[in-house]
Amino acid sequence: MAVLDTPRNKTRTGDRKPTKKRASKYNRRETLAGYLFISPWIVGFLVFTLGAMLYSLYISFSNYNLATNSASPAGFDNYTELFNDPKVGLSLGNTLFYAIMAVPLEIIFALGLALLLNWIGRGAGAFRTIYYLPKMTPAVATASIFLLLLNGNTGAINRFLAIFGIEGPQWLIDPNWVKPSIVLMTLWGVSGTMVIFLAALKNVPQELYEVASLDGAGPVRKFFQITVPMISPAIFFNVVVLTIAALQVFDQAYLLFWRDQTNASPDSSLFYGVYLFQQAFRQFNFGFAAAMAWLLFVIILAITLVQVKVSNRLVYYEGDK
Repeated sequence: MAVLDTPRNKTRTGDRKPTKKRASKYNRRETLAGYLFISPWIVGFLVFTLGAMLYSLYISFSNYNLATNSASPAGFDNYTELFNDPKVGLSLGNTLFYAIMAVPLEIIFALGLALLLNWIGRGAGAFRTIYYLPKMTPAVATASIFLLLLNGNTGAINRFLAIFGIEGPQWLIDPNWVKPSIVLMTLWGVSGTMVIFLAALKNVPQELYEVASLDGAGPVRKFFQITVPMISPAIFFNVVVLTIAALQVFDQAYLLFWRDQTNASPDSSLFYGVYLFQQAFRQFNFGFAAAMAWLLFVIILAITLVQVKVSNRLVYYEGDK
């Protein structure tokens, strides 16, 4: 039977196009509102991040004079000097060695604290706050504390070791213990990584542990076959972030060894960020410092790409097939 073309039917049929137009107009307005809300960040990124990066790239190919705000072309001289300056290789080697030492220890320490808080259950909020407080401590205050703790003669750490008959090292003088001392200071602020791990642990389905218990799996097997695979995205994220931070380390080394502007500090404490700072703001060699910054950017980019490539085989995502 044919459907009569009544006014009611015409109204329903004709309403379809206006409804789509209204939805499209609403989506455009919503998108525009979103861009307006994030526009301060976009402007800040374009001016203070991307703009500064491009300007530093320009400076790296010139001899920049801060006093006159002028630059004369230098070609690739600054980049050539990177390979001729022995302190560039020394500082880069120190930084890479520190990163290899610090990142695994930070991951292990932060994951251990997260497992402990996840196991406590009741009262975990108070402990989480206590553990996070060191992250809020200013870097200068933290350095002052560790200057006292790591003193080779009267420091609290060596006094504690003396109780067990262990003679503590000269943390801030012995070149072999300079980097471990900075690693200890870095572990003080590992609470941010701990919070990320704790959030990941909270999202692991408890049913998996129950099934594993029925199969006779112990705590160690549960950890390596359930916990680690399920939180592998968080582990990957923290490894990437901590690696980037370790390659840019500056505060800890500068505050412990270089803030008095003397040359008495051991060469093992000369990190890449510290040497870059010295070239830029003490020697006022901004062109060379900019070239150093871009070399570090390329190194960090290459290491991050390798980590991403490796993660394709090791990281488990629930949405993957």
